[in-house]
This record gives sequence, C-alpha cells and structure tokens, in this order.
Amino acid sequence: MTTHSPDTGQRIGGDVVLETLVALGARGVVGLPGQHALGLFDALRRSDLAYLSARVENNAGFMADGLARVTGEVAPLLLSTGPGALTSLAALQEAAASSIPVLALSAQIPVAGLGGGRHGYLHELPQQSDSFRGVVKHVVTVRTMAQIPTAMAEAWRIAAAAPQGPVLVEVPQDILLAPADALVPALEGAALAGTPAPLAPIAETVDFAAAALAGAVRPVIFAGGGVVRAGAQAELAALAERLDAPVVTTFSGKTALPWSHPLSAQGWIEDIATTEFLEDADVLLIVGSGVGELSSNYHTFRPRGRVIQIEADLGKIGSNHPGIGIHADAKLALGGLDAALAGLGRSSTEARRSDATAQIAQLLETVRERVEGQGREAELALVRGLRDAVPADTRVYWDMTILAYWAWSAWDARGAEFASAQGAGGLGYGFPAALGAAFGRRVQGETGAVLAVSGDGGALYGIAELAVAAQHDLPVVWLIVDDGGYGVLREYMEGAFGAATATELARPNYVALAESFGIAAEETTLADAPAAVARALEAGKPRVIVLSALLELFAPTHLDRLSGGAA
Repeated sequence: MTTHSPDTGQRIGGDVVLETLVALGARGVVGLPGQHALGLFDALRRSDLAYLSARVENNAGFMADGLARVTGEVAPLLLSTGPGALTSLAALQEAAASSIPVLALSAQIPVAGLGGGRHGYLHELPQQSDSFRGVVKHVVTVRTMAQIPTAMAEAWRIAAAAPQGPVLVEVPQDILLAPADALVPALEGAALAGTPAPLAPIAETVDFAAAALAGAVRPVIFAGGGVVRAGAQAELAALAERLDAPVVTTFSGKTALPWSHPLSAQGWIEDIATTEFLEDADVLLIVGSGVGELSSNYHTFRPRGRVIQIEADLGKIGSNHPGIGIHADAKLALGGLDAALAGLGRSSTEARRSDATAQIAQLLETVRERVEGQGREAELALVRGLRDAVPADTRVYWDMTILAYWAWSAWDARGAEFASAQGAGGLGYGFPAALGAAFGRRVQGETGAVLAVSGDGGALYGIAELAVAAQHDLPVVWLIVDDGGYGVLREYMEGAFGAATATELARPNYVALAESFGIAAEETTLADAPAAVARALEAGKPRVIVLSALLELFAPTHLDRLSGGAA
C-alpha cells in the first residue's frame, strides 16, 4: 500500500476533502479510520475541524444525526471502505426517514479497482455505492482530485435541500493520498456555496388551498417533523391563530407548537380519540408529515373532510390520503397560506376560538381518563417525574424502548427538540445521538448536559461508545431501563402469540461496566429515578443511571378498527 511519510506534512487529497468541508461551513466531523481512509485522517492533523471518534460506524452515523440536529447544518461522517461504510447504513436509514442532513464521506479502493474489475483489494465490492442508493438522497464517486470540491459542494446542497437527508460521497484511496498542490488550490479562507435554493410552493396551489381553508368551519392542523426541520414554528402558530384551528402534532413534530399554546391539542396520536378528532375536521391541513404508520394510528386514520397536505418530499404527497398537495418547504407554504387567507378576509373570531379550545379540552380529558384508567400508574409517574425533574431546555434522545413509547405521547418537549429513532425504528439510536449532540453543542460553544434514554436491548448496541463519552468527557447522562430483554417485542409477542420467544437477554452489571470506562454510574428505583437523573445532569459529566424495572405499554386503541369492529 502506498502511503506518504507522516513527517512531511505534505498537502494531499485528504486535505482537499477537509478544506472543502470547512469552506462549506463545517466545524466538526464524526467518524473512525480505516485502511483506505488513512489519507483522510492524516489530514485531520492539519485541520481545524473538531473530531469526535466513534467506535462503531453505525453509532458514528447516529452521532452525526445528533450533531446535525444541534447545529442545524449538514453533519460530516467520515467512513472507510466496505465493512466500515456498510455498517453505517442503518443509521443513514434513520437520517433519511427523519430528514436529517448527513454527508457520509467514504473512502474507496483505488480508482483502478472501481467498476467491479475484481482486483482483490481489501474491502473490495463490485459496486459499493449501489448499497447506498436505496437509502440516501444522492451518491457520487469522485474519480479525480479536481472533482472533490464541486462534488462535495453539490452533495452538501442536496443534503440540506428540503426534504433534508443523507448523501454519500466516495473518494478512492489513491486520490486521498496523492499530492494536491499541483492540482487543487488551497481552500483555506474559501467560502463555497452550500445553501440550497428554497423549495417554494406553486402560488396557484397555495391560493386554491387557501380558498378551501377560508370556508372551513372546523379546520384542524396536523403538524409533523417537517415543520420543525423547516424552522416553521412561527408560521404554523400564525396560521393556526388566524384559522382558530386546533393543532395536533406527530411524535417528531412535538415542538411545532408549544403545549402551552391554547390551540395545542398535543400529540396522543395512538389514542383513537385523537384519530377521531382529526377525522372530524371539515378541512384537515397536514403539514410536514406523510401520515405514515405511527402518525395514522397504524393506518386506521380515515379523514372525512377535505385534505390539504404540505410536504417537501414529493413522494409522500397524496400517498396515503388524497387531497390538495403543496410541494414546498413548510415555512414558505405556511407563510403563503397565511397571507392568502388574510387577503380573503379570514381572521380569528372569539366564537371560533372558544369553540376550538373547548374541543381541545374535551379531547385531552378523554385521553387522560383513558390512559389513567389502564393501571399504568408506575409508567405515568415515571414519565411525569422525569419531565418535572429534567430542565426544560435539555435535549433528550430516545431509543426504541417502552419508556420512549410513552414519551412519544406523554412528554412535553417544552421547546427542546424531541428526537427518537421512530423514523426507521432501529435500535441503538439514543446514546450515540446524544453524544453527537453534546459534541455539537461543544463545537458551538454551548454548555449543558444532554440526556439519552435506552432500554437494555438498545443499550447493548451502543455500549462501546462509553469509551467515547469518557475520552471526550462529553456531558451525556444515559438512563438505561433494564428489563432483561427486548421489552417492546416481548409485549408484542405475548399479545399476538401468548408467549415471547428470543426476547430475553443476559443482564450485565451496567454500573460496573460504566465504571470500567471511568464513568460514574448508579442504580436507581422507579421512585428515585427522576431525582437521580436530575443530579447527574447537574454534574455536567458523563454519567450512567440504571433503572431495573419492568414497564408496560399503554393499551392500544386501534385494534378494533384493524379487525373490522367498531372504534
């Protein structure tokens, strides 16, 4: 293998890649090295980019997700070839499903080996990029050093364009290692254009939708994560207030409208009462959601009124419910609708506002009575106790675990983005995403701890990243709810088959394990868990809190509809 002397400090292709990232606005990168990527990582010695060193590529992808959420920018993810690159795919699927902009930069075998010639290079694949095409928005393989700046700038813009999502740029090993000065000028101080053009709506479609809303008697807004990704909270509130329209949010859209707002109907979308509330709207405005399996209460949702859908992902428009489709960035479309409605003379009235708030109060009381009547006092006390104990501005990253399923509906985000893995639904998201978020806050000069919540099943996916928390001294508090198995799957199997198979797990001593990495840890109880988490967050250091408890899900309300019975 050809390498350059580590003592020369020579500018190589790896430097061009990192210089391009800086010119595009990046301040930090996540990743881990591999043989074909060594030129990229050697260049880190000469770069001002902050670096977060993961232990497993899939976890590195989740870290990049957390980094992107905090910075609001594209997050670079440095990968090696073959097994290294492929191991990131599950994390990139989550980024795609949740519209998180991640720029995966993968090394490749030398240019001579591209195209499936089967030269027998280590990690060689006939066409590595094909494995990514069904996951990411855009794939490009650089074949000359001169292509690097333009290829990366284009990929960055595509990742940042609505709907945001992950992209892949591959750079072969020999290009990363080759001398660069004679081929590409130094990019220090350069500013490349990485900001995409906004996805503006068609004006006539906005006017058409506004006319439908202007005559609505009982309008309702269903707001998803697209509102949050677009930073359209103010536009959503203004439109809801003009229409006197209750706003229901999806799980990823929790911060689209504060629960304290009088028009907030919160987001208990797995309760049939909320499903019926949405169905009863004479005009339902869906914004930033494809109304998929979870948001539709497992595809039992059947709107009876007229539907308007604002969505940046063209493929989602009308895919589940036909209606007026506005293909646009949520911020621009909501602002356009508000202006059009103002022109049509639609404005808030005291009578409509009073009626809307009364409907919301009745809905939330129905949901509360149903949930509190299920004998799940311990679960309710835990999620409510944690919410009261955790500072309002604390970012929380949830894995796929029973406590997270409760939090999807019961957790008041209070303005801090609610992040979980419910986009693609894979295990292992919470802890590495929180590490990426804490790293992102540090890069931006911010302070304050981040909270991650996992079950023991999900925790075992990311346990190696305790080394990252310790090495980088990242202020992440990790709450592990240990029930000795895959708790959600255990409940599903017991409900469907009467018994669970392959869901039980050996239970390591998580406290001792964390302490072996030099991280303080403690066992807690259901009653003391909120206080223990609060103390750990206050410490501002990496901490692990272990709660051994068998939690249960709240009872589903959609099953009668699926079986054809009454709701």
